[in-house]
Amino acid sequence: MTITVRELTYYPIKGCAGTVVESAQVLGTGLAHDRTFMVVDAADGAFRSQRTHASMAAIRVEVLEAGAVLDLSAEGVEPLRLKVDRDGPRREVSMFDRPLGAAADQGDEVAEWFSEALGAESRLVRVAPGFDRDGWGDTPGKVNFADAHAVLVASTASLDDLNARIATRGDAEPVPMDRFRPNIVLTGNDEPHFEDRVRRMTLGSVELAYSVRAMRCSVPLVDQRTGRRAGPEPVRTLATYRREPEYKNKVSFGAKNAVVCEGVVTVGDPVEVAEWLGR
Repeated sequence: MTITVRELTYYPIKGCAGTVVESAQVLGTGLAHDRTFMVVDAADGAFRSQRTHASMAAIRVEVLEAGAVLDLSAEGVEPLRLKVDRDGPRREVSMFDRPLGAAADQGDEVAEWFSEALGAESRLVRVAPGFDRDGWGDTPGKVNFADAHAVLVASTASLDDLNARIATRGDAEPVPMDRFRPNIVLTGNDEPHFEDRVRRMTLGSVELAYSVRAMRCSVPLVDQRTGRRAGPEPVRTLATYRREPEYKNKVSFGAKNAVVCEGVVTVGDPVEVAEWLGR
């Protein structure tokens, strides 16, 4: 049974809508343009996320001119075209109460746009030149503004198994893959969560190495099309079979990976697994 790449998505602004593509350049920090930008609290530089601002999911972002321009749109506000300042004024930012250093602020106009869209005083920042952040886990790798790892991998088998379990409850609809915001979706292996056991794989000219299982918070409860909470699924069902005691009983879905060889990956590419856990 051949494993192949089913879907590729990058998320230009952390917490906002993703862009589905047929092919992607993969850099040491993940898919090109992935989590290069982040919305932060205007007062203290702390990152904003769907955990507290679910409406971020419905903010659409289009990357233009190789990342030099962003088109932003959201319900209730006028669209905005932003000329990116790669070396803007520095602003200290943080994530999960941990300092990330100085990021490049993108100016007052887009700050006002996000403040209106989210109903909270906000700034937009970009990874600044020289930004260097380590991940963690079996293979730490490097990362931009993703939570802690370069690439999130999930499989159709894992989602099918989850939705089959949800269906047995009879009181909830199946959930789409976008609830988990993966970068790469794999198909072709019927074993649920086989991605947890893949320790090293090649996709196109890209090589990834396993870091850690992806611990899930409240974000999978958010409908990624509307930006509204739609729980209790899938977290309720995941809690019945995917609890992780070593991570304070959080639930997991998907595997986070580091990039060990940069390159290009395309939908339909075969996946060669060089190392499995336990084999």
